[in-house]
Amino acid sequence: MSHMHQMHQGEALEAAARTTLERAGEQWTPMRAQVFGALSSFDRPASAYDIAESLSRAEGRRVAANSIYRILDLFVASNLAQRVESANAYVVNAHPACRHDCIFLVCDECGQTTHVDDDTLTERVRASARAAGFQPIRPVIEVRGRCAACVARPSTTQ
Repeated sequence: MSHMHQMHQGEALEAAARTTLERAGEQWTPMRAQVFGALSSFDRPASAYDIAESLSRAEGRRVAANSIYRILDLFVASNLAQRVESANAYVVNAHPACRHDCIFLVCDECGQTTHVDDDTLTERVRASARAAGFQPIRPVIEVRGRCAACVARPSTTQ
C-alpha cells in the first residue's frame, strides 16, 4: 500500500524544507540553505565529501566535511533528507512534511537511487521486529541491483 503526498521541486522544495525545519524549532541559516541546495542538485545520493567539494568550488574556499555531516544529521532528523545506508550518502526528501519509512532501489552500475513507498511492507517489517521482542526505530530497506536504464544497455560488470 502506498500513500499520497505532495512532491516538491526547485524553489518549492526549498520552501517546504525551510518550513519543515522552522516548524521543528530550527533556523534556516545561509549555510544550511547552501547544503540543502547542493544536496538537491545531485542526481544520485551524495556524501558529505561530495557536498563539501561542491560548496568549496562555489564559495572559492574550503568547506569542511565535518560541518556538512552535522547539517546532514539535522536534515535527516528533521525529515529534509534521507540517508542511503549502503552508500553512506544522502538524498533530499521531496516531501519533507510526510514522515514514513522508505525503500531505496540502488543501482550498482550507475549509482542511481530510487525511493519508493510501501507502507504495508515496512509495517510488516516493524511488526516482525516487535514480534521478536525488538523495538524498531527505523527500518532500513535497500535493494541493490540494476536500474532500468542500465538493464537496457549491455552490462560492464559481466
